[in-house]
Amino acid sequence: MKSSIRLTRSDKLFHLFIDSSLVAIFLILFIPIWSTITLSFRPNDYIGSALEGMLLPPWKWSTAAYRALLGHRAFLTASVNSFRIFFEGVATALFLTVPLAYLLSIKTLPGRKFFYILVIVPYLFNVGLVPNYLLVTRLGLVDKLAAIYLPGAISVYNTLIMKSFFEGISEELKESARIDGASELTVLMKIILPLSKPILLTIGLYYGVHFWNDFFNAMLYINDNKLQPLPILLRNILLSSGMNEYVEVNAFGEAPIAAIKAASVFLAAIPMLVAYPLIQKYFVKGTMLGSVKG
Repeated sequence: MKSSIRLTRSDKLFHLFIDSSLVAIFLILFIPIWSTITLSFRPNDYIGSALEGMLLPPWKWSTAAYRALLGHRAFLTASVNSFRIFFEGVATALFLTVPLAYLLSIKTLPGRKFFYILVIVPYLFNVGLVPNYLLVTRLGLVDKLAAIYLPGAISVYNTLIMKSFFEGISEELKESARIDGASELTVLMKIILPLSKPILLTIGLYYGVHFWNDFFNAMLYINDNKLQPLPILLRNILLSSGMNEYVEVNAFGEAPIAAIKAASVFLAAIPMLVAYPLIQKYFVKGTMLGSVKG
């Protein structure tokens, strides 16, 4: 016979509290998202309160705001720029972070402590905005997309997580390859990287989200409107009182300005909303394995 454990009154109250807290957290997260989505589909002739708008049935929704944005050249150009920053930034960041993390994970590396301190010190003491700005401008990166992702291409936090992951890989595998005459580059390419898919996707996601949402560097270094990414265009749309410079004038007959603003927010968030579920199964594994060793 199966034995069942009877819950005491305090256990039931505790479970009720946990369930209620989870429901409350879900509502706190869901209501603003749903409000933004329904606002983006709100027709121009809608009359009613915001709460009624959230309950507006789908057959009364209007896609005019999305047609106005997706049909406008500025939005499409900004989207292309953001995707370029995303893919170029992630590729550059991983290209620089992986070798650095692997070198720091080699316990027999001469001067390992020195290099470790060299990496940690900038993490603890930020040089500030002015030196970064002078460096980027003197490198000639102004009005180049590289100015957005290159200054943050190596994150010390991500490097340390990846270093811990590499240290968790069996040392016998590395030593056997070295005994067979493999160089450290061969060990990295043939042994370490094939076993590091979870951490590569996890750190790549960290970098990707950062580059996709990076607003400050784009505001500092990008003056050419043709190179502006989505965060800058989104800021201009949200702060604009008149939308004539961003959306076709004819669109005002079909979509209210509030719907266009909400649609721009939702469209800018879609790529990251799609990326998270695809990488979720690697996300926890990569983070946990990378945080076992210090």
